Amino acid sequence: MQEDQIRAILDAHWQASAAGDANAEHDIYDDHVLCDYPQSGERIVGRNNLQALRSHHPGKPSGFNVRRILGAGDLWITEYIITYQGRPTYTVSIMEFHNGKVVHETQYFADPFDAPSWRRQWVQQPT
Repeated sequence: MQEDQIRAILDAHWQASAAGDANAEHDIYDDHVLCDYPQSGERIVGRNNLQALRSHHPGKPSGFNVRRILGAGDLWITEYIITYQGRPTYTVSIMEFHNGKVVHETQYFADPFDAPSWRRQWVQQPT
């Protein structure tokens, strides 16, 4: 599969995620996908289980913003922000494709934190 085709599939996936269209959101996944959440130690096996888990999330996202997508070949990374109950969660999704479907995804979630003042002289605030 060409990289521009994978990019189009990813764009459609993230747009469906932002719109809350669970069926379209999960079209990207292979029936036997593995999805890992390393921070909680969970592994979700299979597209049906992944869609069911996400469809039952008690705090539906109120915002969704893709910051960037990088990838080549069968490995793609998306950096995005999901807003749950007014609070941003910084997220990284690493997806491995095979035959045009995601066969393995790992997601990392991070809460924002206040930057310490001691390092202010070396940093900029992104726009």
